[in-house]
Order: sequence, then structure tokens, then C-alpha cells
Amino acid sequence: MSQEPAPQFTFDQQGLLPAVVQDWLDGSVLMLGYMNQEAIARTLATKRVHFWSRSRNRLWEKGETSGHILHVKDLFVDCDQDTILVKAQAAGPTCHTGERACFFSRLDDRGLMIEAKTQDAAGGILESVLRTIRERRAHPQAGSYTTKLFEGGHDKILKKVAEEAGEVLLASKGGKKEEIVYEVADLMFHTLMVLGYHDLELHDIYQELGKRFGKSGLRTEK
Repeated sequence: MSQEPAPQFTFDQQGLLPAVVQDWLDGSVLMLGYMNQEAIARTLATKRVHFWSRSRNRLWEKGETSGHILHVKDLFVDCDQDTILVKAQAAGPTCHTGERACFFSRLDDRGLMIEAKTQDAAGGILESVLRTIRERRAHPQAGSYTTKLFEGGHDKILKKVAEEAGEVLLASKGGKKEEIVYEVADLMFHTLMVLGYHDLELHDIYQELGKRFGKSGLRTEK
């Protein structure tokens, strides 16, 4: 038997409200679905995302046929209580097309959809910076600082990381917040250069942090 969810939600005339699903690790918006009271109750009870299908007129669990289940990590409701935000861990691609997320088509300045698929909607500014770094490595650009670092080789990149780590130390000792912010931003950029050099994604780092999240204790020696 379905349990009454709390708080009281503001459903539309069809008894539905939109539910935005977000990757709990990097904040990427994976998909948008609709929930009714029963779907909310099932999602809360099972910790797996359930929706109400408007086309099939029935309750369904995301991944019930594909196996690409969305495991709930956290749930939020907006200020008007008419939209739900689901932070979830995806067990495979979320989109029925096989893409990680449903948002992979960009609109141009005329409002027309660009046919080429892109993952630029995923993540935030760090992902955007890393994409630019990878682009500069694949297609060097004259006058680009990033290109110059890549041309200097691995050791030059690592030297900059060490230098920027020292600058963060000095800024922190100095205690001036604006300097700390500036130097940490520099360190993060050059750390992203390391990821770009080794063809790693930020999601690889997020997954490692996700494994550690909520756990305490010292790292086991290898």
C-alpha cells in the first residue's frame, strides 16, 4: 500500500509533477520525468527512481527493462513544492539512446538544434575547462598557454603543479581569502592539465571520491 509522502506536494491537474534527475557525483542533469504520488512513494520506499509514464499511463521503474537503474542518493523539493530534484547514481546510460544523459543536443543562436551530439551539458566549469584542455591537446593553437604547456611536455606540467601547490601554501599562510582563491584556482587548472595529459576524466576522480564518501579511517596501505 502506498504511503502518503511528506511534505504536501503541489501536483498539476493530472496529478503529476516534474522530477529532475541529477548525477550525485558531478551534478550533470541526466533526465526529466514525471512522478505522481505513487511514484514518489515507491521511489522513497525502494531507493530506486520510479516515474509515472504519461504515454503508457502506468507506474514504471527507470531501468526495469534495460537494467540501467537509478539508485537514489538524495531527494529535494523546490520552494513551491511542485518539482522534485533527485540525486542518483546511474547503473549505466540513462538515455534510451545509449547516451549517458538525455541532454546532448545544443541549440544555436537561432534556436535550431545542432545535429552533432555533445556532452558539453554535463558537469560544470571544471568539466568545461578540462574539455578545452583536451581540445588544445588534440588541436594545438598558437598563442595558447595550454598548448605551450603541452609542448613543454610532462615534466613542465608537473613542475607547474608543484609551483602552484607552493603558492597555495603561501597564500594560506598569508590568510588573505582573495589570494587563496586565486592560487587554488591556478592549482586546480594545472591539476586538470595532468588529467588532460593522461586522458583522464573528472568523473574518474568523482567516482573515487564517491567510494570514499561517508567512510572514515586511514587509507589501507597497498
